[in-house]
Amino acid sequence: MYRSHNCGELNASNINTEVTLAGWVQKSRDKGFMNWVDLRDRYGITQLIFDESRSDKTVFELAKTLGREFVIQVKGTVIEREAKNKNIPTGEIEILVSELTILNSALTPPFTIEDETDGGEDIRMKYRYLDIRRNPVKNSLLFRHKVAMEVRKYLSDLDFCEVETPYLIKSTPEGARDFVVPSRMNEGQFYALPQSPQTFKQLLMVGGMDKYFQIVKCFRDEDLRADRQPEFTQIDCEMAFVEQEDILNVFEGLTRHLLKEIKGIEVEKFPRITYDYAMKTYGNDKPDIRFGMKFGELNEFAQHKEFPVFNAAELVVGIAVPGAGNYTRKEIDGLIDWVKRPQVGASGMVYVKCNEDGTYKSSVDKFYDNEDLANWAKATEANPGDMIFVLSGPANKTRAQLSALRMELATRLGLRNPEEFAPLWVVDFPLLELDEESGRYHAMHHPFTSPKPEDMALLETEPGKVRANAYDMVLNGNEIGGGSIRIHDKATQQLMFKYLGFTEEEAKAQFGFLMDAFQFGAPPHGGLAFGLDRLVAILGGQETIRDFIAFPKNNSGRDVMIDAPAAIDDAQLKELRIKVDIA
Repeated sequence: MYRSHNCGELNASNINTEVTLAGWVQKSRDKGFMNWVDLRDRYGITQLIFDESRSDKTVFELAKTLGREFVIQVKGTVIEREAKNKNIPTGEIEILVSELTILNSALTPPFTIEDETDGGEDIRMKYRYLDIRRNPVKNSLLFRHKVAMEVRKYLSDLDFCEVETPYLIKSTPEGARDFVVPSRMNEGQFYALPQSPQTFKQLLMVGGMDKYFQIVKCFRDEDLRADRQPEFTQIDCEMAFVEQEDILNVFEGLTRHLLKEIKGIEVEKFPRITYDYAMKTYGNDKPDIRFGMKFGELNEFAQHKEFPVFNAAELVVGIAVPGAGNYTRKEIDGLIDWVKRPQVGASGMVYVKCNEDGTYKSSVDKFYDNEDLANWAKATEANPGDMIFVLSGPANKTRAQLSALRMELATRLGLRNPEEFAPLWVVDFPLLELDEESGRYHAMHHPFTSPKPEDMALLETEPGKVRANAYDMVLNGNEIGGGSIRIHDKATQQLMFKYLGFTEEEAKAQFGFLMDAFQFGAPPHGGLAFGLDRLVAILGGQETIRDFIAFPKNNSGRDVMIDAPAAIDDAQLKELRIKVDIA
């Protein structure tokens, strides 16, 4: 037995108990006649004491050779600690060591294994197994486990069955590039890693499983950012004989359950807004509603004056920034420069100060009088002491620019409290979106999403106006989950493929197995998938998902710890009948 207790559980009730502990040396303090060692494992830290007058001489001398991160085992007696440490659970006691065994020595780590480390991200990613020993990363992984267990418990209690689906599948278009895997046994053919288990969970509904879930790895070959990884984890769910309302109620309940059990927060029924409302009011389909700054459309009040920039714009729109009326000209110019950055792309910005006396001062006073600006203030719900920022241009582009500014200002003003949680549903998404380059329509979600029955007639005449039975759950400005009611009959699915530009042959080659299955009695069904990585990060008060993943990739999609991806040798290539041609 390497240990009788862990390093986080002993306290004053264990005094005079003989114990065996094992772990890593956090640090040691050698005072000559006395040596203290902090012993660490996953559960905490226990202080060891080696006393020249009370310890075996051999043990005492051996303790002086211990370095950081040595793996050791000790036996000894729990005694009361003279200088107590109230900051740790074991701070009332220490172990008077009688036996010491060095299980493994260690090199000096490349960064300090402390909560506040001196290691940069690159070096910590390279030595991720050392980084995991640090409390912030370790606790993030434990937090992820806790969330996953609560998910499993909640869904299992509702009769959901966890079913594994395959990783080696057929390439199907789902909006991102596939990762492909060559097949040795089938020359010239490839598997694809699933972007989601979409078709399989639908087939499980055809198979009568009724309620399915899976905490599953998914793979997408796309550009990375803080909340995106090439391999990510979904809480994937599907239900049969349900309508949209049934699904929203179940997964609203799951989210409420997680907020209560994980964060101790009670949330009432979630607001629901349409996609069109979200775009017009917040400029994006995943609005952060922890704060206001709703969009005010100003065309009625800003056009048909003498200001040509606004007169030529498809949309003039503004937001009122609370308490920003005292911004200096330097601060305002800084924000104008911020929206002109290539990442945002605005050509300029108009501002209006809402003075405490009810008057207004703007950068366009030459063209607009106090009455005009009062109408702007009313449209943006600005109060005295606020500042109104206004952008103009093509509608979609301008809304996206103002949305970026809204989020930036909220961050600067401290309005995005990570311990405040504001969930909502966004519903009634467009079924199709137009690709301006190709002139073709694409499924906004995926080809299996059911259109609203009342909009079916519009497919022939105005396909862009057809709404989908689709919904997203948004939490603090992040889409944490999304899903839809699925098409469950072959005729409608064939019609959808037609409007997406698939020939009958292409549809059969890609999805013939699914349409065949629909002919054997497919029930009405629908589902939703949560992004577990993102959900856990938000519940943990973070924006980035990396620290909640044990072994993440960097922004180039590389695992710098194991140096992957990597070339494979010629023998493997030959066996797979693949030739690599790097220009």
